[in-house]
Amino acid sequence: QVQLVESGGGLVQPGGSLRLSCAASKTIFSMNVANWYRQAPGKQRELVATITSGGDTNYADSVKGRFTISKEGAKNTVYLQMNSLKPEDTAVYYCFAAIKPTMTSQVMFNWGKGTLVTVSS
Repeated sequence: QVQLVESGGGLVQPGGSLRLSCAASKTIFSMNVANWYRQAPGKQRELVATITSGGDTNYADSVKGRFTISKEGAKNTVYLQMNSLKPEDTAVYYCFAAIKPTMTSQVMFNWGKGTLVTVSS
């Protein structure tokens, strides 16, 4: 079964940057719409950013101008570049994407297990 695997989280000081990556655990045919969500301690999971198969993007108001979602089609990998990080960005970040394991398979919607981002001095 194909899984989504996030990486790139860690501890960073306020004002710093991190780049998260999300890739499939196996070679897949395509990754279509992809999203980054985050969940802070004691809070509900929230949508941070979306990128469509055509490359259109949307962001939560709280991260506009600071975060950038992108994808590398050949590698079926989606990224979240996070700049000017704030303590309130501290959360587990999850990837959620629509993927096609093979050309003839149905579209599957998968969650990754998350990567922790901690913004603290």
